[in-house]
Amino acid sequence: MRYSLGFKESLVKKVLPPENRSILSVAKEAGVADQTLRNWLNKAKEGTLNQDGGVAGSNRSPREKLNLVIESRMVPEDEKGQWLREKGLHTEHLTQYEQELRDMAENKNHEDKQKMKDLQKENKRLKRELDKKEKALAEMAALYTLKKKAEEIWGDNEDD
Repeated sequence: MRYSLGFKESLVKKVLPPENRSILSVAKEAGVADQTLRNWLNKAKEGTLNQDGGVAGSNRSPREKLNLVIESRMVPEDEKGQWLREKGLHTEHLTQYEQELRDMAENKNHEDKQKMKDLQKENKRLKRELDKKEKALAEMAALYTLKKKAEEIWGDNEDD
């Protein structure tokens, strides 16, 4: 049986720090052979875990993943095993998909907050710039008015 890269990585993470769980307990919990988990651990340490491929269809779109998670919630518990086999999934895939979707939502939220912060900063800068320009314009208008009044009082110097 072939497992997805995400499934392998999630089990390897449980064995490595900070969790430091035993290989036997993680393998038993996931339903894989402990030697298989040891092999994945060795490959992860060598950096070659992701080079041996994955299950077909493991590159699903976020929309597909969301649909599968929602659909899995509607399947009765006694029929879930059959449903998973039909879809070519393991229960761990659903957990992984949920986490990926949560992470995507959090990242999107963080990106939106950052964009909002950047826009507010830009807006503040533009308002300061506009205030400076309005003050300069008001000063120029005052000077122009003053010049006209001075010409009325003392006359035009250009005629002399």
